[in-house]
Amino acid sequence: MMHASLSFAFKIIFYEGRNFQGRHWECSSDCMDTFRHFNCCNSIRVSGGHWVAYEKPHYMGYQYILGPGDYPDYHCWMGFNNCIRSCQMYPPYRGSYKMRIYNRPEMMGHTMEFMDDCPNVFDRFHFRDIYSCNVMEGFWIFYEHPNYRGRQFFLRPGEYRACGDWGCHNPMVGSFRRMRTLM
Repeated sequence: MMHASLSFAFKIIFYEGRNFQGRHWECSSDCMDTFRHFNCCNSIRVSGGHWVAYEKPHYMGYQYILGPGDYPDYHCWMGFNNCIRSCQMYPPYRGSYKMRIYNRPEMMGHTMEFMDDCPNVFDRFHFRDIYSCNVMEGFWIFYEHPNYRGRQFFLRPGEYRACGDWGCHNPMVGSFRRMRTLM
């Protein structure tokens, strides 16, 4: 029963128009395909929880990490277009963070462990490419460019033996940060 009341507090609203105009759809749980609910998405309001929105169905394509707040157009969530076709809510997390990155696939090569944000991977790791990683604790976001810019990739705890495992075809990671949530 506690789970049902928790999920009720988590809500994301997708709007077809900019500035929260036009047809909209409210969602309070994971959705593998939003196509039947709206045609395009030009603004989003997150009134509870933290979400990952995906450009394609089945949690594929560009990823957008969204915390509570208003996103009046797709540029506000660093969107590349107005297409959102699936979404997942992720639970609040208040534990510690730990991740090990590698400059080769299959968790080989040069490695470094992190427990904090990294605004510039090359400055700290001395490599531009992260081919694999092991997220031991917490949720993390990889960004394509330094200073938390460009494409985003959401990582849950687990082993990622190749960059394709987190949805990327290019191992270049410019920065990463811990995905901190408030309860």
